[in-house]
Amino acid sequence: MSAEDQIKETVKANDVVLFMKGTKSMPQCGFSSRVAGVLNFMGVEFTDVNVLADDAIRQGIKDYSDWPTIPQLYVKGEFVGGCDIITEMTLSGELDTLFANNGVTFNKEAADKIREANA
Repeated sequence: MSAEDQIKETVKANDVVLFMKGTKSMPQCGFSSRVAGVLNFMGVEFTDVNVLADDAIRQGIKDYSDWPTIPQLYVKGEFVGGCDIITEMTLSGELDTLFANNGVTFNKEAADKIREANA
């Protein structure tokens, strides 16, 4: 199976996918750590894909999304963004809305705490 096929299958088979450096329990870069930390804190169930484990996936995800950096978050098969976009969406409440509109379970109180801590 090609890297592109693996990526397509992963994105379509899982409601929330984070392509990241490292894993959700052991991120290997600050940006991946930030996004995984937000998702973990908000109680979002997500699939993590460690791009450091496979060079073809690492390059393939950049080609697939036409986005040059990692991490990359996908919700219901759609590319949402990288670290800066996810941070902005978290602080504005847009990420809550995206999850709610797509039937993704998350802890609203935890999301509110992130915003309070960054106000």
